[in-house]
Formats: sequence, C-alpha cells, structure tokens
Amino acid sequence: MATQAYDYDVITVGGGHNALITSAYLAQAGYKVGVFERRDIIGGAVSTKEIVPGYRFDLGGSAHILIRLTPIVQELKLEDYGLEYLELDPLFFAPFPDGDSLFFYRDEQKTINHLEDKFPGEGEAYARFINDWRPLMQNIKEFFLSTPSPFELGKQMINGKSPDVSWFSTFKTLFKPYGEVVDDYFTEEKIKAALVWMGAQSGPAPTEPLSGPYVLWQPLYHDGGVARPKGGSGMLTQAIAKHIIAHGGEIHLNSPVEKILVENRRAVGIEVDGQIYTAKVVVAGTHAIETFGKLLPEEHRPLGAKRMRTGNGFGIMLRLALDSPISYTAYPGKDARIALQLLCRDRQQINTAFNDFKRGETTQDPPIFAMSFSAVDDTLAPPGGEVLWLWSQYFPYQLANSNWDEQGEAVVNRLLDNFEKYAPGTRDKIVGQLFQDPLWLERELGLYRGNVMHLEMSMDQMFMLRPFLGMSDYKTHLKGLYLTGASTHPGGGIMGASGRNAARIVLKDLEGIITS
Repeated sequence: MATQAYDYDVITVGGGHNALITSAYLAQAGYKVGVFERRDIIGGAVSTKEIVPGYRFDLGGSAHILIRLTPIVQELKLEDYGLEYLELDPLFFAPFPDGDSLFFYRDEQKTINHLEDKFPGEGEAYARFINDWRPLMQNIKEFFLSTPSPFELGKQMINGKSPDVSWFSTFKTLFKPYGEVVDDYFTEEKIKAALVWMGAQSGPAPTEPLSGPYVLWQPLYHDGGVARPKGGSGMLTQAIAKHIIAHGGEIHLNSPVEKILVENRRAVGIEVDGQIYTAKVVVAGTHAIETFGKLLPEEHRPLGAKRMRTGNGFGIMLRLALDSPISYTAYPGKDARIALQLLCRDRQQINTAFNDFKRGETTQDPPIFAMSFSAVDDTLAPPGGEVLWLWSQYFPYQLANSNWDEQGEAVVNRLLDNFEKYAPGTRDKIVGQLFQDPLWLERELGLYRGNVMHLEMSMDQMFMLRPFLGMSDYKTHLKGLYLTGASTHPGGGIMGASGRNAARIVLKDLEGIITS
C-alpha cells in the first residue's frame, strides 16, 4: 500500500460529538478531514429523530450542561451553522410524594433564598456548600480541558482549594462517598436526595468511596447553566457536521469501518466495505473496546485493553409522545416542566436500586430523572403535545434470572407507575413511545453493555487511568493513531472536552509531520 499520497490528512472513525469536535478543529485548521460513521445519521448518542409522527426524540444525551463550561461553541462559531441554545431556568425541580417541592435556579442567590424560606438554615448551608467547593470545581473543570497528568491534577488541586476549607477536610470530602458528603452541610433529606440523585447521573453509586466530586460539581451548574439546542440534542452535532463540510471536510454515513490499517507500527488508514482510505493520522472516536478489540489487527492490540471495565449496564430511558402536557401535583406550573425533574424520595431509594442492580435484578421502585423539553421548544411536539423522557438507574445489562425481552414491558409499567405518583393521568396521554434498555443502547448506539459513559466512571478508570494506563493522553502505542470520545478523559456526558483535547494533540503532531 502506498502511504505517500493520502486520501485525507485525517480520518475520523465514528461520528459521535467528540469525534466531530476533533474533526471540526482540524478542518478549521486547514486539514482535509474524512469522517466515517456506521449509522445513517451523524451524532452518535447526541442525535435526534422523529420517532413518532410529529414528535422529535433524542436518542441519547439530552441535557446540555458540561459543554457550556467549555469554549467549544464559541471557538467553532457553531451558531453560524444553525445551533441555537434555549436556556432552562429553573435548572432542577424536585417534587415529593407529600406534595412538597424544591427548585434550583440558575441564580444561586435565588436558590439560596428559596431553600432558606422552605427550610430555615438550609439556604445558608447551601451558600456555604457552593462557596466552599466552587474554586476547586472550577479548577477541576480546567483540568478536564487539558491532557491528564499527575502534575496537572496536583496543580489544579492546589490552586483551587478554598481558603475556608482545610487540606484535611478537602481530602476527607473528596475521598468520601458522595452520598455522604451532603451530610456535612445539610439536615433536610429532601435537599440531600435531590443533590445526590443529580450526582448519581455520572454512574457510580452514592456509596462508592472516592466519589465526592460527583456531588461537589453543583456550583458549576449555576455558573454554566443548563440549555437545550432548539430542535433537539442532535442539532449540536448537525451544526458541527455543517462546520466540517464548510471547511472542506467530508462525512460518510452508512460507512462502518471494518479495520484500522497499520504499517510499520503506524496507522495509515481504514477499510470500509472492502474499500481502502489512507490518511496521515487516524482518530478513533469509537468505544475503546471497539477500537482496541475489533478494529485494530490482533497483533497490534495492547495488553492493557483487556483491563477496561464497562460494568453491567447503567440505566434505561423511556421516551414518550404525549397528546397534552404533564402536570405535577406538587407544582402544576410550567416552571416544573422547564426544569430537569428529579423524582427521588430519599437517598435510600437510590441505594436500594443499586443493590437490586448488583444482584442482577430490575428495581421495583425506580428513582426517575424526567425531562419535558417541549416546555421550552415547540419544535419537538405538535401543537398542544409534549415529549417526556424518563431516565432511571440502575438497571443491569445482564439480568440474573431473566432477559430484557421478558422484562421490558414490566419495567416500563413500573416506571410509569412511579411517575404517576407525581403526575397522575400521564399514562392516558401517551400516543407513542421508545423504550431504550441496556441491550438497545448497545445494539443501536454501540454502547457496550449499555453503559452510556462507555467505561465505568469509577476513580480507577478516570484521569490518567482512562481508558487505561499509558493511553490517557489521546495518543496510542501506534504512531498516527489517536483516541477521543467518552472512553477517554474526562469521560461521558455532552461536554466535548475530549474532542477538543484530542484535536490539540493531533494538531501539534500534524505540524511535526508536515515540517519533518
């Protein structure tokens, strides 16, 4: 094979949002980029389709929080390519079976006042909580926007420590299970439950040691806010795709990559349906298990790849098309529908669901993370209609004594039963649905064993250890082969930091190739 006259400067394998972001930066820098995606739609788990006539469903990630803490949208000028963000405020709404409810607003002082009015002393506690941990979390955010190293992590820890919190207390909190961190500040279980259920969305159970940062992220929700792309989550990746094409790049749909080609320990291209495409570098945005365990020839697969853990699933999603809006008993106003809705009675409900998960069982009492984005975006449903998405954790990919074909209907009914306790009459409004169990997530979105974060987000698979030791700087053991995506630092979620970080590494190396 000739490796001097290349088809592309860069070939990107996969069209998820991180892979597209890497590609966009490289195309913007003047390199010829080719993106190869196996599905008929770009975006991976950040994509939107009309599943029920007149209703647009996201197929994966929906709430845009993390990416708003990065400069990606501005640097790529994505508004010029059709991206329009709609702000959500309130940020979070937590109803309770006794008719009580809580709101968390973009404005932290408004949140503090609200909590203080409902539970005297708890607003002041929230202010302390936010002020104690904002400096460190802002620095951790900066660490997410860099190539991970012990030195960089240590620097951000030192620079970000609040003067009001001792080093002993800082490390004690970081090493605690995040389900217990809230006990240091709050007495009201309803506040604790809402904060912990939000923290649980990263994956690890609230009882897991060394997980404190998952709940300490709370200050940054006030900083960056929560927003939705008008038209659906996939409008982010559609805008990035338009950016790539506008800068001379090419996007190939229905083009599953079968093999990454290697010559003299260097990635030189890919094979798609028997057709060979060559490039100076290859960026793999696929799941790390796909990259190392399938796409690379066996003789080039690193031993460390065998240690990667996906776990036994994560959660499930029920996406509903309704003929009229939902109405919460605790707060029937529109503000409840605008916010991300945290339906969790207490921390024990989360812990029970996780214990059921560990036994390979589907929980009988699922906590729910609900989203009704048609409250702010009338493009998602017909006039008068509503889209409602119910996410719940924890649900095994591999069930102990059953399978998802047998369990699916019962789990859907259980989710709806629990939701009806908060918003009665919702079941009668359903005109269509999509149920995404862990097997669906693996089959349709390439999320092995149904883990939406690719690899478990436990501390032994984070930072310098993601996807595994020696592969954390977006480079691999092979020259010309790079990684991006949720399998790499800083992990899952709609952030794009991995895509941006990988682009910086590839750009530097491409400059070296050209000048050498």
